[in-house]
Amino acid sequence: MYRKIIKRRTVRKYKQRDVSKEILVKCVDAARMSPSGANLQPLKYVIIDEEELLKKVFTTLRWAGYLPNYQPSIEEMPRAYIVILLDQKVANSCGHDAGIAAMSISMVAYDEGLGSCILGAIEREQLGKILNIPEKLKIVLVIALGYPAEEPVPDKMKNGDQKYWLDEKRILHVPKKKFENIVNWNVFSP
Repeated sequence: MYRKIIKRRTVRKYKQRDVSKEILVKCVDAARMSPSGANLQPLKYVIIDEEELLKKVFTTLRWAGYLPNYQPSIEEMPRAYIVILLDQKVANSCGHDAGIAAMSISMVAYDEGLGSCILGAIEREQLGKILNIPEKLKIVLVIALGYPAEEPVPDKMKNGDQKYWLDEKRILHVPKKKFENIVNWNVFSP
């Protein structure tokens, strides 16, 4: 599992090849079986794979804040989405449940040869109308899925700059902090 987590990158551009319903069901089932604070299980999911809805959902998402001109075109858009919802009648917040569920979805997708992008930059009101989401449910995250049409690479962080960037071949580089800069053993030492 460690190698898979290290290799998995966020993918924003996809081949126009459909994702099977079986894979989408596996992704959501993995999220369903993931840990939940106090075992409240306050999350619900919407799976989107219908062509017209894919296009509508696409317009509600923001893709790469550091590179405003680097987002998928309609010809590179995801072939499926999984929307994570919080049932506010079950819990007022979902703590870390949504993040755990999103990572579970992303890792199952990775195992199935898919790329994924966990999105929090969402026009929630517009998306809620498109998907007919009731008021008691809050849109938390959207996971974009599809067969990758790009291969982002991890890179060393330089001068503390976390902004991802494109090289001359339009390969996306994603800076990561060094292990020794984020870990303390036993007690924190500045």
